[in-house]
Amino acid sequence: MVTAPRGPERTDPAGDALAVVDADGTLTGWSEGARLLTGHTAAEVTGRPAAELVDGDPAGAWRTLCAGGEATVPLRHRDGRRMDITLRACPVRGEQPGYVVTTAAKNPAEPEGVLMGAAFQQASMPMYVFDTEQRYLRLNDAACRVMERSEAEVRHRYYPDTVDDAGFLRHLRMVVESGRPVRYESRTTAPSGRSAHAWIIEMWPVRDSSGELIGTALAALDSSEQYLARQRLAILNESADALGTRLDVSHTAEELATLVVPRLADCATVDLLDSVLQGEEPPMGAVGGDAKLCRVAHRSSLGAPGAESGTGVGAAESHPPTSPPMRALASGGVVLARTGTPDVDEWLARRALHHPGLRAWLGHELSLMAVPLVARGTTLGVALFARALTPGRTVPFGPDDVSLAHELTSRAAVCVDNARRYTRERTTALALQRSLLPQDISGQVAVEFASRYLPALSQAGVGGDWFDVIPLSGTRVALVVGDVVGHGIHASVTMGRLRTAVWTLADVDLPPDELLTHLDDLVGHLATDESGSAAEIAATCLYAVYDPVARRCTIASAGHPPPVVRLPDGSVRTVEMSAGPMLGVGGLPFEATEIQLPEGSLLVLYTDGLIEGRELDVDSGLRALCAALAAPAESLDALCDTVLRSCLPDRPSDDVALLVARTEALHEERVAVWDMPADPAMVATARQHTIEQLARWGLEEVSFVTELVVSELVTNAIRYGGAPIQLRLIRDNSLICEVSDASSTTPHLRRARTYDEGGRGLLLVAQLTDRWGTRPNRNGKTIWAEQSLPPEG
Repeated sequence: MVTAPRGPERTDPAGDALAVVDADGTLTGWSEGARLLTGHTAAEVTGRPAAELVDGDPAGAWRTLCAGGEATVPLRHRDGRRMDITLRACPVRGEQPGYVVTTAAKNPAEPEGVLMGAAFQQASMPMYVFDTEQRYLRLNDAACRVMERSEAEVRHRYYPDTVDDAGFLRHLRMVVESGRPVRYESRTTAPSGRSAHAWIIEMWPVRDSSGELIGTALAALDSSEQYLARQRLAILNESADALGTRLDVSHTAEELATLVVPRLADCATVDLLDSVLQGEEPPMGAVGGDAKLCRVAHRSSLGAPGAESGTGVGAAESHPPTSPPMRALASGGVVLARTGTPDVDEWLARRALHHPGLRAWLGHELSLMAVPLVARGTTLGVALFARALTPGRTVPFGPDDVSLAHELTSRAAVCVDNARRYTRERTTALALQRSLLPQDISGQVAVEFASRYLPALSQAGVGGDWFDVIPLSGTRVALVVGDVVGHGIHASVTMGRLRTAVWTLADVDLPPDELLTHLDDLVGHLATDESGSAAEIAATCLYAVYDPVARRCTIASAGHPPPVVRLPDGSVRTVEMSAGPMLGVGGLPFEATEIQLPEGSLLVLYTDGLIEGRELDVDSGLRALCAALAAPAESLDALCDTVLRSCLPDRPSDDVALLVARTEALHEERVAVWDMPADPAMVATARQHTIEQLARWGLEEVSFVTELVVSELVTNAIRYGGAPIQLRLIRDNSLICEVSDASSTTPHLRRARTYDEGGRGLLLVAQLTDRWGTRPNRNGKTIWAEQSLPPEG
């Protein structure tokens, strides 16, 4: 703090007017009070006759004064006006006799001056007068109460010697230097250090009749109540934006603790019921004494830096019924408490053992306030606020603090409840969705695949993205990816229904375009069943069937982004195809696209959240995806991770499903094909071909069953189907026998009567094989049967 230079020490009281007159009537002394009263300085009047200051004949008044009485003397002020002043003279004896003339204690002739002095002294606000050197000249009674000192204790003392307030001193000097009034607002502690106030201080220059600046006066308005009200209003306004920024229970609790420290409290903790954190439904109304609390937020301005360490979420704890938090939970209202009582001190000490961040509370006299977190009639937890009663803040929590804390915790409780409800719904939807996604796809060798599913991290909730890998007959495989419009449980349930429908239609072995047509009809029926409007449910879907024997992939899309292919030579391209209408539109056809995929090609299926992940347009997203796929990767899983890192932001705003499949191929040595005419004599030939081929494969153990199956299927094809007829044997993890004919009629099992000559063939096939079925093809149909192979070795 910069200290102003001191002026010369005064030896006369500035508040009294005093003059010294010698025996000849000449002025030999003149006080500062006399200067303030008359405007004449000591240099102007000393050595001059006192009579020159009297307006009229002074003889009569002088005789009265010399006789020891009081007399009203008309004096001339320096500015020329007349003043009637009551004076008293006191003789001085010695080598230089004379008189000391002073103003009388009471001056009936000066009622206006008395009134003004009384008004200053009795003003309800503190008022001060300083000289130009920032030394005290006058203080009224209110100022003495604030200073907690008498006027005599501080008069003529330099301001910084009494109060350490550099801002106040700077503004005092500013008035002297500029000669203009200033306003100063401050929040300071009284010199005693036992109370704090907010002040609005008006300072103005004081000038004499000649216009010379002779001091500074000020009046201070105690605006503590208005300041605190503004602070409370500011906290409430800030809480609208500061609370509930994320749908996260712990984060919202941290926001509440951060908001109130240090403006309302020196320390704050937020404890939530264990049932809230476990996802259970919290109780309605007051909470019993057996409730368990978990601390989820802690904030403190007490203690040394780093005291916040070790204050993470703790395990569930029980508290004694006499503790402030449990009393607040039991009553449903705010509870105020103070340290110094055995129950509170013992509870705080025991709690500090489990939570190191609370140890800084110990050793302080604290005012405590426990406020229950209640939203929509549901009790969620309790917030505990603590205020250290140190010098400068002696006031414990009061009614205004209770009102503010109640409002803040009510808002925070609503945000916590919203986060709890959202978390519970999202967890349920995510669990439902993950249960509907494929867990383990075995029994197919057409592709090697890896997949990723990422739920959105935004507040939109879980969406309806899904993917599937469905084994089909003839070692073929169906790759599916889809997206239900919307988020939440409804989208997840709709996704599950569509996925089930796709599996059912795939089991019928429909071509991709026909499958999407049936799926589109189903979506229309689902929407009509729920609300009577076919626009309530909308979804996209891409369905691809890969045949490892022909190495051909047939793809159809219902409003879904096209797949991306990376060929074995490293080139990457987007499949050109017709997107088709979204599911649920109805009445529009779907088109299938066929592409050849060499062995080792990558077929990449995805949902739109991947290519729109960084708020890019679709074309830019596709280019980013192609660039990521072109990068080398050790495995399909590593490639999936590379794609997600390259295409997605840190917090995706939409769900993402990604399916990457590497194509395999069944070579000629594992497939045998024979074309034959519709001649019953060819049945024996077909059996012979089968026996020979099984011998070449070393599968003589299954030749008897296979020969029977081939005989029955070829006989049915010749008898009911007609040419062209084809027999195909495929050796994979199992042995597959396929017979194609020109008929589109689908056979079915039936029970033959005793005397029927036919009708037992398919029943025999079903009994001898593991699975059998039929599928349409370009020229008719194919009946297939699959049987297990004995383990090798």
